[in-house]
Amino acid sequence: MGTQQLESVPEPKYWHLKTVLTEALDSEFSVGEILPNERDLAARFGVARATLRQALEQLELEGRLQRRRGVGTTVAPPRVGVAVGTEQHAWPGTVGDTWQAVDCVDLVPPTVVAEILESVHGERVHVVRRSRMSHSQPVAAELLYIPVGSVPALSGIDAPAGAARARAVLRELQRLELGGQDRSVELGSARADDAKELDRLPGAPVLVVTTRFFAEGRTAAVSLATYRADTCRLTFGDSGGVEIHHGPERRAS
Repeated sequence: MGTQQLESVPEPKYWHLKTVLTEALDSEFSVGEILPNERDLAARFGVARATLRQALEQLELEGRLQRRRGVGTTVAPPRVGVAVGTEQHAWPGTVGDTWQAVDCVDLVPPTVVAEILESVHGERVHVVRRSRMSHSQPVAAELLYIPVGSVPALSGIDAPAGAARARAVLRELQRLELGGQDRSVELGSARADDAKELDRLPGAPVLVVTTRFFAEGRTAAVSLATYRADTCRLTFGDSGGVEIHHGPERRAS
């Protein structure tokens, strides 16, 4: 990488710097290689470190870079492929579901989730925590909120804790007839718990997929699934499903 000063440009300086850095990533770096530190990069391009950070954050958002604890900023590998929500009429935990149950606790849900569930203020719900791996990498973490009324037959002595308890809750949920589901996707920042589980730094870009499951004319469960935005590319097809694909960019259907 030779020295290059940025001239006055009509676009924001950090955006022009992002373009210059992208060219350098394509020509001078390989996947997994660690970039020079911020001080050296800022000096090389003649910009303030704040400008450099903006460019690096944008490249991370676009999946070109990764920031990892104790490692630094590295060139990201191609995005991993994972199917998400391709079955529109299946409960979590049914055959073919690749999520892994981790734990289950009873908690008062966040206000926004309680409103979706139409829960009584302070009412506790079952919270199933699940994770998803692809190619030995963590790609997503999920919190599934299930009201007690959705699983009334759940025994207090049947699998009292841990992954076994989570699987027991999901089995009971599947006894309901699924009436449908809706889904929304939004960009967010990883909270401390999500970042730890996804092997990313707090504040890293994530995609939050919120799914509501309906049964008997009400919301029977709510899923908040957090995907690594640097790893996953979501496309929406005619089926209404969401898929994440490998490799080069492809036109969304």
